Amino acid sequence: MIAINMFDNPDEFIPTRKSLLSRLKNLDDQDSWADFFNTYWKLIYGVARRAGLADADAQEVVQQTVIEFANKMQEFKYDATKSFKAFLLTMTRWRIIDQLRKHQRAEARAPLPSDTTHGASAMEAIPDPAGPELEDIWDEEWEKNIWDAAIEKVKQQVNAKQYQIFDLYVMKEWPVQKVAHTLGISIARVYLAKHRIGRLIQKEVRILREKES
Repeated sequence: MIAINMFDNPDEFIPTRKSLLSRLKNLDDQDSWADFFNTYWKLIYGVARRAGLADADAQEVVQQTVIEFANKMQEFKYDATKSFKAFLLTMTRWRIIDQLRKHQRAEARAPLPSDTTHGASAMEAIPDPAGPELEDIWDEEWEKNIWDAAIEKVKQQVNAKQYQIFDLYVMKEWPVQKVAHTLGISIARVYLAKHRIGRLIQKEVRILREKES
């Protein structure tokens, strides 16, 4: 049985805990697979886009990475000393390379334009999927995804009005007076919403970074 690389330290986590990964061995567990997909697709898609792929190609990377992950899960063996983050990056990296190679083959069959300067410059601007730059992009997107996942979870926990207050004041950076006036509430209520929802988000971030459920 192949030991899939899992987990390094808590700071690397979105919600990839042992319990979730174990449930994913059952391909018919739709709730767990939906949880996994909803957590990671934006991460994979964002990295693929920043690696130079178009929208359709980035979506293909997401699809192929998830399919490969599902196949690997049939041989899943939990190892708490390994890094899931690096494992998922490796799978994503190879799917990105597949898409870039596909386009390179298509370009090789196409007639060259009279002026190739612009095309060469565009290719040079794409991060090398085999190089360290993609790892830096992955780290940035991973951290962003942690916060996005936490905010989305909290958004589902609080009422719409409270989240609207938080969104306008904190996310959109409206002045507190404008938020209060627009929503017809007191300034104190704006501060309370910021404090309460901010604490809930921080709590979710800590949960998403835990090793165990």
